[in-house]
Amino acid sequence: MDLFSTLGDAAAWTRAHTSLVLVLYGGMSVVTFVAFAWDKLCAKLQRRRVPEAVLHTLELGCGWPGALAGQLLLRHKSEKLSYRVVLWAIVALHLGLLAYVATRG
Repeated sequence: MDLFSTLGDAAAWTRAHTSLVLVLYGGMSVVTFVAFAWDKLCAKLQRRRVPEAVLHTLELGCGWPGALAGQLLLRHKSEKLSYRVVLWAIVALHLGLLAYVATRG
């Protein structure tokens, strides 16, 4: 089994389960937004922070919309260029995969 047939199978599954995919993105976005809020609170209180690797893992696991909302609404992690580069790479990956699923016959 090659990569393209695997991606084709994943695309077919995603199209067949669109509601589940939307729930996954919504739920992970809420979890990621809460993690952003918690990290910002910890930063203000000078407590132990949420590791960036954890935040990026949440973003990769379909939580990137929540991360973007956290940056916009909480003004958190919006100045650090190295963080933004990784986040936008994750966003590009997800949008590319979603475009692939949407255009796959």
